[in-house]
Amino acid sequence: MPTSSPLSRLSADGPVRDGIPDHGRVPRYYAVKVELLAVIAELGEGSALPTERELCERFEVSRATVRQAVGELVLEGRLSRRQGSGTYVAPPKLVQPLALVSYTEGLRRQGIRPGRTLITLERRAAGTGLAADLRIEPDSEVLHLERVLLADDERVGLESTFLRADKFPTLLDDFDPEQSLYAHLRDELGVVFDGAEERVETVLATPREALLIGTNPALPMLLMHRVSWGPDGEPFERVRSLYRGDRLSFVTRLSRVE
Repeated sequence: MPTSSPLSRLSADGPVRDGIPDHGRVPRYYAVKVELLAVIAELGEGSALPTERELCERFEVSRATVRQAVGELVLEGRLSRRQGSGTYVAPPKLVQPLALVSYTEGLRRQGIRPGRTLITLERRAAGTGLAADLRIEPDSEVLHLERVLLADDERVGLESTFLRADKFPTLLDDFDPEQSLYAHLRDELGVVFDGAEERVETVLATPREALLIGTNPALPMLLMHRVSWGPDGEPFERVRSLYRGDRLSFVTRLSRVE
């Protein structure tokens, strides 16, 4: 009678089933990955993962197999590496709504303290692409606000906002860049956000972006482009938001179209 390996119980039903290719053989690294998910659940947030050597002995696999399994879990945000310290169970991802609410409001609803670090605050010419989105001339002035986004002091994203300068001539003088821009526009300037078009895609951060966010350039990022307009239908804002794919997810509610 053949002996079963520590991973044999994964070859039938359960999460590993999703990783079985058509030929029916479970990739070794994937079986280890599923076992590690159980280990992560037992350890809990912030706990250190056993060493590579311990995991190799536990699962009877090579270091290369363990590294591939752990690497995927790091990319997915289940684990986090700390240089010179080890690998740890990551906290749950932050959830942001795909709706006309600010970054600040989205985090506060989850009991998380939002924050921002100012990188750029300037006036500049719109240029061709931005002008087309905001329906202005390429040489028209826009306000540019670039900030690193924080969640409980952890860097999680980089946001670059462009606003029509003719709509907000005193904004750079009155606005505190560490506060919510949407709250200032709404409460201080009476701006009404009537609608927006948003596009989401996955990208890799540029070297500059990775340095500002404090992340690995090879880590997948979520990139969001938004153009917002008021009740008159005229666009006044374009936002480019880059978020760490291992720390944020997005949710929206859909209704049936008749």
